[in-house]
Amino acid sequence: MNDLFYLTDEQRMIRDLARKVARERIAPHAAHYDETEQYPEESIRAILDSGLYGIWVPEAHGGSDMGCLALALVAEEIAWACAATATQFVDQPLGGLPILLFGSEAQKQKYLPRLATGELLAAYSLSEPGAGSDAAGLRTTAVRQGDRYVLNGAKQWCTNGDHAGVICVFATIDPSKRAKGITAFLIEPGMPGFSVGKKEKKMGIRASPTVALHFEDCEVPVEQRLGDEGDGFTIAMRTLDITRPATGAMAVGIGQAALDAAVGYAKERQQFGQPIATFQGIQFMLADMAMQVHAARLMVHHAARQVDEGIRGNTYEASMAKCWASDAAMKVATDAVQIFGGYGYTREFPVERFMRDAKIMQIYEGTNQIQRLVIARELLG
Repeated sequence: MNDLFYLTDEQRMIRDLARKVARERIAPHAAHYDETEQYPEESIRAILDSGLYGIWVPEAHGGSDMGCLALALVAEEIAWACAATATQFVDQPLGGLPILLFGSEAQKQKYLPRLATGELLAAYSLSEPGAGSDAAGLRTTAVRQGDRYVLNGAKQWCTNGDHAGVICVFATIDPSKRAKGITAFLIEPGMPGFSVGKKEKKMGIRASPTVALHFEDCEVPVEQRLGDEGDGFTIAMRTLDITRPATGAMAVGIGQAALDAAVGYAKERQQFGQPIATFQGIQFMLADMAMQVHAARLMVHHAARQVDEGIRGNTYEASMAKCWASDAAMKVATDAVQIFGGYGYTREFPVERFMRDAKIMQIYEGTNQIQRLVIARELLG
């Protein structure tokens, strides 16, 4: 892969550190964690030890404030090694950025320094059993009673919900108001009436826990509300504008891993007395895979750099980057399995895992159908 001329020395350094950590300390455990569906303890420890958890947090709150492009660079390297671990890594800014962007000074002081070190893990909970793509249709209610809110309802698909010390949860003060009623709350484990429900058994990213959350007359102090009543939908969407490039970057990482594996195998595998890499059919597949990954990386980096430049209204580019990169990852991983032939269909080689992991990239953080709706809406005004 050609080096990217536009990276600063600092961004190159953080990428190289992430690459070293990913290849030496994360990749060796990926197949085991996928097989056993265990929380990737050692892989998370490797990221914590390297100080990479704090790259999105401002220096005033204990982070290194390296921005969205640096986050994307690190997410790609980790996903190259293990997409489940990368999902856990990106969940930290997903759950933490709402606090950084919309939190009170007290909330920032309480959470951000511990999120920066990884001492505290974060999660983000928007989806519900009946509200996935239609996020404004969520039904979990928050009723104000004096100095607290009482939450009732159920959330679904919460990444890291069983390991997080703070979860940004979205509920509504009035379902009839749809988006205008949605309000964000910072929920901590141990709050009476809050419980973690079923852990999903998934096709891919199996080491990243995905759980349901339940609220039964859960009392949440007013100071745990994030922003004002009705700000929740704006908080949710602004956060996704920043994290979608990182999600795209995870897809790039999977695609690059699949491409690397396919190139290596094509050079070694002999058929008809020669390596299959000598056949034009295979060469054209590899060339198409390389173009898909390269285009995805450049789109992701463009969207991330917009965030770093403070350009608001990057929804269009963020959605395009996430959508293109995840579609590319799925196509490239599927083609990698094809190049490996029967061996690609076995668990002896990692390409079947890349294919399973790539699929979720087209679904979470907004399905690719929703991304296309967003893109079309921006196009058509």
